[in-house]
Amino acid sequence: MTADLSERLDPPNETAARIALKIDVAIIGAGQAGLSSAYHLQRLGLAAERGFVVLDQSPQAGGAWQFRWPSLTLSTVNRIHDLPGMSFADAIGEAGEQVEAAVAVPRYFAAYEKAFGLPVHRPVQVKVVCDRGERLRIETDRGLYSARGLINATGTWESPYIPDYPGGSLFKGRQLHTRDYRRASDFAGQHVLVVGGGISAIQLLDEISRVTKTTWVTRRVPEFREGPFDEGAGRKAVAMVEDRVRRGLPPVSVVSVTGLRLTPAIAAARARGVLERLPMFSEITESGVRWADGSEQQVDVILWCTGFRSSLDHLAPLQLREPGGGITMTGRLATQVAKDPRIHLVGYGPSASTIGANRAGSAAARELLAYLGLEQPVGAR
Repeated sequence: MTADLSERLDPPNETAARIALKIDVAIIGAGQAGLSSAYHLQRLGLAAERGFVVLDQSPQAGGAWQFRWPSLTLSTVNRIHDLPGMSFADAIGEAGEQVEAAVAVPRYFAAYEKAFGLPVHRPVQVKVVCDRGERLRIETDRGLYSARGLINATGTWESPYIPDYPGGSLFKGRQLHTRDYRRASDFAGQHVLVVGGGISAIQLLDEISRVTKTTWVTRRVPEFREGPFDEGAGRKAVAMVEDRVRRGLPPVSVVSVTGLRLTPAIAAARARGVLERLPMFSEITESGVRWADGSEQQVDVILWCTGFRSSLDHLAPLQLREPGGGITMTGRLATQVAKDPRIHLVGYGPSASTIGANRAGSAAARELLAYLGLEQPVGAR
C-alpha cells in the first residue's frame, strides 16, 4: 500500500524540523531489491509502518523499469525473475512477449506491493543519511525519518556513467546515454556512434542500424558465448564480483566477467554486418572522434552505452567508502557494510541482478534484524 504522506509529513514547501516517522528499519528504493527486502522483513515479523517503511522517489511502482525505452519488451529483456511469494504470471497473467517491459514490470510491482500491504512511501526523495548515534537520520524532501537500521536498494539508474575523454566539451553533435534512449527513429538520417560492449549497447546498435548509419566501438573485444549460460559459470562470475566488494574494491558488472550470450537476435545482427567493432577512440573532436593513429570519423551522435554506477551519494556523510572508491562488504551474501553493520546494500556488487537482488533481500533482512536484536521467536511469526 502506498502511504498517504499528506497526513504524516510536512508539505515540501514548509520547514521539516521534526521527525516525521520513527521506525526500526528504513528501506530506500522500491525496485526488485527493495521489495524483496520488504517482503522478508515483514515475513520475519517486523510490522509495516511501525517497524519499517520503504522510501521510493519514483512517481509509481516499477523501480527503474518504468523509465526504460519502449522497444525493450518481455522478449528482448533479460529474464525478469519472480519476486518472493508471488510469480510474475500470477500477478498479471501470461503477458505477450511484445508487451513493453516498462508497462508489464510496473504492473507486477504494483500488484506485489498491494498483495502484501507493503508500506511504500512515494514520491519521497532521500537527500542525505546522517549518523545520529544509536539512530540514522534520513532527510528527505517530505520530512525526516529516524531509523535504527537501513537497507539501501537504490540501484544504479540515477547514476549513468560517461567516461571523460579529451575533447568531449568540443563536440557539436549530441551526446546521449543509454537512459536517454527512446526509439531508433529519433536518429534517422544521422550517423550514430555507439560506445559500449554490454547487452544494452548491442540491442540499441541493432535497432538504430536498421534506420541509419552506425559505428560501434568498445574498450575491450567483446566475448560472445554460444549456448545457454550454465549455472556453474554464473556462480563463478558472481563469486568474482563478490570477492572484489569483500576486499573493498569497486564492483564490476557481472556481464564483464561472463561475456555475452550469442542469442538469435545478436547472431542476426552479426550476419547483417552490424557488429563490426572498432577499438576505442583517443579523443573527441568538434565533428566526431579521432583514433590514436590519426584517423577520424565524423558522427552526429555519440550514444554512451557505458553502464551505470551505484547511486550512493546520499550515504556520503557516513564515510563508508575506502580510499579506492569501493565499500568493504561483509555478511553471508556481502550485503552488510563492514564499517557500519546497521547498513546493508542490496543490488550492489554481486546482488546487482534480479535473481541476486531476491537472495540479497532475504540475507539482508535476516542479518540486520539479528544485529539490531529484533529477531522474532519462531512461534511468534
